[in-house]
Amino acid sequence: METFVTRKVQEFVSKKNPNCSMIEKEEKGKRRDAQDSGLSRIYKKYTGKLINIESLIRGNPNSNIQDILIVSKPQSLPSSELGGYICFFQWKAAEIERIAKMADGKLNYDLTPLIAPNLDRHLVFPILEFLQECKLYPDEQILKFKIELLNKTNMVDYAMDIHKSLYKTEDAPQDMVERRAEVVARLKSLDEAAAPLVTFLLNPNAVQELRADKQYNLQMLKERYQIGPDQIEALYQFAKFQFECGNYSGAADYLYQYRTLCSNLERSLSALWGKLASEILMQNWDTALEELNRLKEIIDSKSFASPLNQVQNRIWLMHWGLYIFFNHDNGKTQIIDLFNQDKYLNAIQTSAPHLLRYLATAFIVNKRRRPQLKEFIKVIQQEHYSYKDPIVEFLACVFINYDFDGAQKKMKECEEVIVNDPFLGKRVEDGNFSTVPLRDEFLENARLFIFETYCRIHQRIDMGVLADKLNLNYEEAERWIVNLIRTSKLDAKIDSESGTVIMEPTQPNVHEQLINHTKALSGRTYKLVTQLLEHTQGQAAR
Repeated sequence: METFVTRKVQEFVSKKNPNCSMIEKEEKGKRRDAQDSGLSRIYKKYTGKLINIESLIRGNPNSNIQDILIVSKPQSLPSSELGGYICFFQWKAAEIERIAKMADGKLNYDLTPLIAPNLDRHLVFPILEFLQECKLYPDEQILKFKIELLNKTNMVDYAMDIHKSLYKTEDAPQDMVERRAEVVARLKSLDEAAAPLVTFLLNPNAVQELRADKQYNLQMLKERYQIGPDQIEALYQFAKFQFECGNYSGAADYLYQYRTLCSNLERSLSALWGKLASEILMQNWDTALEELNRLKEIIDSKSFASPLNQVQNRIWLMHWGLYIFFNHDNGKTQIIDLFNQDKYLNAIQTSAPHLLRYLATAFIVNKRRRPQLKEFIKVIQQEHYSYKDPIVEFLACVFINYDFDGAQKKMKECEEVIVNDPFLGKRVEDGNFSTVPLRDEFLENARLFIFETYCRIHQRIDMGVLADKLNLNYEEAERWIVNLIRTSKLDAKIDSESGTVIMEPTQPNVHEQLINHTKALSGRTYKLVTQLLEHTQGQAAR
C-alpha cells in the first residue's frame, strides 16, 4: 500500500529540478555524465548524512522530504551547493524510499528502543516475548537479543536453552557451561554466608521479636543470635543473586526482610526497586502497586538525592509502572493520577515524551477522568512538534484541529498501535479466539469522542457521513447511535426518511456551569497551599 511518506518521496524524486538534471541522465544509464558534472565530490561528502536523514524521517514520518533535507543540511553548506546536496539524496532516492516505508510500518510504532533503557533487564523479557509472539521482528533477532540480555544475568540455564534453539544444536558453548559452574558455586557461598539470618527469618517465633525500631532490632540480633552487619549485608547479596537467577519469589521475600533491618538509605532504596521488579515479574499487581506508591513517596521526599537524580528516578518509576497500570483493575485511573502530576508530567515532557502514548490512552478509555482531559490537550498542543504518535495525534485531530477525516485515519492507526504494543495489546484467550480488550474499549470511546465533538458543531448530521467518520457501515452506525439514545448518553433523534440524526438543542444549566467551574477548585487550592508551605519552609531553611 502506498503510504503518505512514500508518495512524498516519489513526488520529490519525480519533481523537475534545474539543479538535478543529472538524475534523468542517470536513469538513462549516463552515469559517466553525472560523475563529470563536478557533483561526485558532493556525493562522497554527504554519504554519511544518510544516517541522520533516516533518524529524521523516523521521527517525522509525515513531514515533507525536501523540508527534512534542507533542515538537515550542514550549516557550513554554501547556497551554491544546496542544489547538489538535494541532488545527492535524489540519487539515493531508493534508500530514502526504503526508510520512508519503514517509517510508515509497524516498526515505527514500537517504543521498545525508548522504553527498554529505562527498565531492569529482567523486565525487558516480557516485552521480547510479546514482540516475538506478534512477529514484529524475526525470531532469530529476538533470540539473539535475549541471549545478549541473559549474558548479564545468572539465568544461565535459560540462556543455554535459547542458544540451542537458535543454533539448532544439543550442545551449549563452553563459556556458558563454565559460567553455570561459577553461578552455582557463588550461590552456594552466598547461601552459607546468609544462613544464620535466613534461619532466624524462617522461625516465626523469632521473627515476632522484631520491632519497628531498627536500632533495637540490630542490637537484639547481635546479642541473642550473634547476627551482625556482615550477615545482613550477606542477606542483601543473597537476595540480589536470587533475583539475577530468576527466583523472584525468594528475592522478594529476602528483600522485604532486608529492608526491615537495613539502616542504609541508599541500600534500602535499591532493595525496594528490586522488590518492585520481583512483584511485577510474579504479576502480583496489588502488591506491586503498593511498592510503587511506597517508592514514589521516597522519590518525592525532600531528602532525596539531587534534583537531577530525582527526575531520573521518576522516569524509571513511570516506565516500570506501565506493567502495573495496564494489568491492575484500577490501573487506568492510577496512571492518570501519577503521570498527570506536575512533577511527573514535566519529567515526561523533558525526557520521555513517548510516555504520552500511555497517558493519552488512559484518558480516552477512562470516563471518570474526562474533566482533566482539557488540561492534557494543552500538553499535547505544546508537545505536538516534538513527539508524534497516532494515539496522541488522534486527540489532536479531534480536540485541537477538529479534523474528523484525520481522526478517522488516525483511529485505524491507533488500532494497529494497540495490538502491537506490549502494554496496550494484552491478549485474552476466549475459546479458540484471542481478543485484545483494550482495543475494543479504545475504539468504542474514540468513536464517542468523534461523535460528541462532531455533534457540538452540527445540528443535523447525515447518517452516511457519520458512519464514515466512525469507521462503521451504515447499519452499524445506526445501531450504535440508537444504543446511545437508549442509554441516555445522547439527546437526539433519528429521521429515518432523510437518513439524518437531529440533535436536540440544549440550554446550558446555570447550576451545572457553576459545578463545572468549581469542580477542580479544591485541588487547585490544595496545590497552592502546598506550594506556599514549601516556599515558606525553604526560606526558613536558609
